[in-house]
Amino acid sequence: MLTGDCAREAVENYGDMLYRICLVMLKNSADAEDAVQETFITYIQKSPVFESESHKKAWLITVANNKCRDMLRYRMRHQTEREEALSTFAVESSDSGIIEALMELPEKYRIVLILHYVEGYKVNEISDIVSSSASAIKMRLSRGRKLLKEKYRKEYM
Repeated sequence: MLTGDCAREAVENYGDMLYRICLVMLKNSADAEDAVQETFITYIQKSPVFESESHKKAWLITVANNKCRDMLRYRMRHQTEREEALSTFAVESSDSGIIEALMELPEKYRIVLILHYVEGYKVNEISDIVSSSASAIKMRLSRGRKLLKEKYRKEYM
C-alpha cells in the first residue's frame, strides 16, 4: 500500500488535470469528482510501480478514462438528469463556447482532443492511453477538429 505522502503528492500533481478530463467526459461536476476520487482509490489500492512520472501520469489518465466510461455506461442504462454547470468552469468567458461545443462531441473525439490539445500528449501516447491505433487517433483528432469547428461556428454565427 502507498504511503500518505505518495498519495498526497499524486493528488496535488495530477488531481486538477484528471478533474478537467473527467468533467469534459462526464459533463457533470459531481460525477467528475467521483471519477477522480475512484481513480486515486485505485491508485492507492494497487500501489503500482512506474518507470517514470510520465508513465504514472498516463496510467492515472487511463484509469480515470475507464472510470468515466463505466459511469457513462451506467448512465445509459439508468437514465439520469444532466447538470448544466460546466460553463461555470471555463477559464475565461470567451472559452465557454469552445468548452460547450467540445462537450457536445462524442466521447471518442472528446478524450483525444483533450489529451492532445489540453494535456499535450502525442498521438502515439494517446493511442496507448485509450488502447487504439495511432492511425485511429489521428483520424479521431481530424474528425474531432472538424466537428468542433462546425459546432463552434453554428453557435456563434
